[in-house]
Formats: sequence, structure tokens, C-alpha cells
Amino acid sequence: MISREDFLFTIGYDGLQAVVDGKAKRQYGSLTTMQLAEEGLYRAAFSSALYSGDEAEMKAFIAFFNAKAGTAYSTPDELMRLFGVSREEVKKVLIL
Repeated sequence: MISREDFLFTIGYDGLQAVVDGKAKRQYGSLTTMQLAEEGLYRAAFSSALYSGDEAEMKAFIAFFNAKAGTAYSTPDELMRLFGVSREEVKKVLIL
């Protein structure tokens, strides 16, 4: 399992290795889910809520995102597809 910060800013995978945006990780890695959302970092905020596994946190993010984007998403699965985020088994992290 990779760290929360690495998961939030994973931009892709190379085999079993996650490729992470190091600059974004350094700048925004300590923010909470809702702080990320308020900064407009919706993909990272969604990843944070997904990583936490907290249903209330996910519901709060979905409500916030729907209000900002004028959408009607209701499940994490819909947002996983929208943002291209999924939980993957990774062995290593490459920070760019």
C-alpha cells in the first residue's frame, strides 16, 4: 500500500510502479479532502476521500463537487470513472 500523499498525486502507472507528481505532492500533500476540493484539486480530493474509506467524507466531497460542477453524481464508482482513479496494488513509487 502506498502512502496517502503518493496516492493523491499518482498520475499513472508503469507496471507495478505508481508515477507521482512530486511538486503537487510537496505543495498540497498535507491538505484535507475538503481543503483540496476548495483549492479546485477535485481529482486529488476524490482520491483522498477514497483512500480514507470514510463514507461521510466521501458524501461531503460528492455534495461539494456536484454543487460546484452542476452535476448529479451519487456514487464513488461514478467518480472513479470520471477521474480515472482506482485502488491499485503497487510495489514501488516513482516521484517525478
